[in-house]
Amino acid sequence: MEIPCINLKANIQEGTTKEVLDEFIGHFEESKKWAGNVCLAAHNRGYKNNYFSEVKKLKEGDKIIYYYKNNSRVYLVKKNSIIQDTDLTCLEETEENQITLITCVENEPNYRRYIQAIENKQRKEE
Repeated sequence: MEIPCINLKANIQEGTTKEVLDEFIGHFEESKKWAGNVCLAAHNRGYKNNYFSEVKKLKEGDKIIYYYKNNSRVYLVKKNSIIQDTDLTCLEETEENQITLITCVENEPNYRRYIQAIENKQRKEE
C-alpha cells in the first residue's frame, strides 16, 4: 500500500493481532481483499512500526494506492473521522470499491480514527 502525500509505503499482512501490527499493516480477515470494502489497521505511535502515524493529516481527494497480487487500485479519500471503538459499521461490506483505514486516537482509548476512500474510476487519459 502507498499513500504518497504522507510518504507511506508498507506491506500488508493478514490479521490485526498485535504481532501482525507490530510489523505490518494488518488486513481485517472478515473484510474483502480486492472488491468491496478492504479494511486495514496499523499502529500510529508507540511501536517499532507506526505506519498510520500521519493518516490524521489525510484530506478529501488524497490518493491511496492499494496493491493485491498483480493488481493495483487507486482510491480517493472521502472521509477522515473519529468513531467509538465499539462502532464497527465502517467495516461492513459495501457494493462500491472502497478502502477503510483504522487506527487509535491519541490518548482516547475508547475512540478510533477511520479513513474511508472510494475507488477512483477515472481513466488516466480523461
